[in-house]
Parts: sequence; structure tokens; C-alpha cells
Amino acid sequence: MRPSEVLRHASDYLERHGIDSPRETAEVLMMAVLGTDRAGLYTRTDRLGASEERMFGRALRQRGAGTPLQHLTGEQAFRRITLEVRPGVFIPRPETETLVSAALRELGDTDAPVVVDVGTGTGAIALSIKDERPDANVFATDISPEAVDLARANAAHLGLDVAVFEGDMFDPLPPDLRGWVDLVVSDPPYVTPQEYEDLPVEVRADPELALVGGIDVIERLADRALRWLRDGGVLAVEIGASQGKDVVKGLGRSFADVRLEFDLAGRDRVVVGHRP
Repeated sequence: MRPSEVLRHASDYLERHGIDSPRETAEVLMMAVLGTDRAGLYTRTDRLGASEERMFGRALRQRGAGTPLQHLTGEQAFRRITLEVRPGVFIPRPETETLVSAALRELGDTDAPVVVDVGTGTGAIALSIKDERPDANVFATDISPEAVDLARANAAHLGLDVAVFEGDMFDPLPPDLRGWVDLVVSDPPYVTPQEYEDLPVEVRADPELALVGGIDVIERLADRALRWLRDGGVLAVEIGASQGKDVVKGLGRSFADVRLEFDLAGRDRVVVGHRP
């Protein structure tokens, strides 16, 4: 069959399996299989080869069974960059772009700011900040060796100078950064154990370590950030959609000018506070 015919059947298959945006998903999978873009997809007149049909059919079945689309394509667009993604490392979400926007606003015209991204995963936040603020000195940490390897690979591929360290929160950072950091930014594991049980299959394909934590993890992050931020330095942290009030209250005990920001859907998404 020609690509247009295959896409029609594939879209119907994905829709029957409850996959969001079935037509667009089928297109992305076929573009990955054929190594082309959307224009190339729809201008192709040749039928799919036998190996292409097998590869596409396998990817289609995996997606229908709940495998994340990004694990099938191997990449995820995030703001101005495209990141490699791998199973075992948290896939960056579009909502996290709100966190990066807030972080960049807080940096303002600070000259050569020092930025620390805690729990970097693929490196999405740290690399986006470096991409959009080339003068920034950006450091990133993650407790997962797989995440550290991937973030370093993404930094090398993108040609962005971000230092990535393996360890818990701030532990692996150079000690001489203590008290000199302008911005700590983080998308920590904020899902509660109870919420985790109700997550869709494809979300639970991400490592539990990167998902499950809750407000206790955010408060621990905030407490430790105080020891690394300069006076007036900023903590910007992503939160769950129902956590805004509690996180603002918790950070308000140690930080000044604490505020809540919302994502494009109007949900609680980011809390920002300043070290007194």
C-alpha cells in the first residue's frame, strides 16, 4: 500500500486503542520509519517496502500498547532544541517549558549568571537555559547514571557547554559554588504514591524514581537550595496541578516574594521564591 493508505488504516487502529491524536501519531511514526519529514511523506508515491511495512507495523503495535511515542522515535522537541530520549530516563513534557520561561525571566539582565538544574533527566531545562542564555554558567545534577549519560550526550550533540554531575541534588557540585548560585531550577518528582497508581500506562513508562516524591521532596530541595543560593538568588520549581497553595505556604517560611505561576492550561505549574 501507498503511505496515504497505510496512514488511514494506522489512524483507525490507534483510535480504537484510545491513543490521542491518532492521525498525527501515525504520521510521526511513519516519518521516523521512512527518515523523512511531513512534506516528503505526502509527496511520496512509491509503496512501502516489505521491511518498512514491518518496522511501521511493529512501532504501531507498540504505540497502541502504551509505549511512549518518544521511545519509538528516539527524540523530543523542547523549546528551541531537540533532545535524544531513551527508556529509563524521564521524557520532558511541554508543561515544563513554563518553568524555563519563568527561570529566564528571573535571570533578567544578570551578567554571566550561575544556574543549577537539579534532577536534569535528559538535560532539557539546563540545555534550554544555556541555549537561550549563552552567557550563563550552567550546572546540572541527577542521581540516575542513565540520565547523566544522556544529558551529557545531548549537551555534546547540541554543542552546549553544560557541566553534568551524578549524585543527589547538590551533593556532587563543586563546593566553591556554595553561596554563589543565582538560580536553582528543578522539575522534581512531585507525584504522590497514590497518584502514581492512577497514571496512564505510557506515563508509568518513565522511571518511578523521576515521578514519585510529592511535596516532601520539593521542601527538601528548597531547604538545601538555601545553602547554595546567593542572597537574593532564585529557586524556581515545577509542581503538580493541585500543589500550588501548599508549596507556596511551605516555601514562604524560608523564601521571600514567593509566587505561583500557571501553565497554558491554567493549572498550578511553577513556584518561584527568592533567598532573603
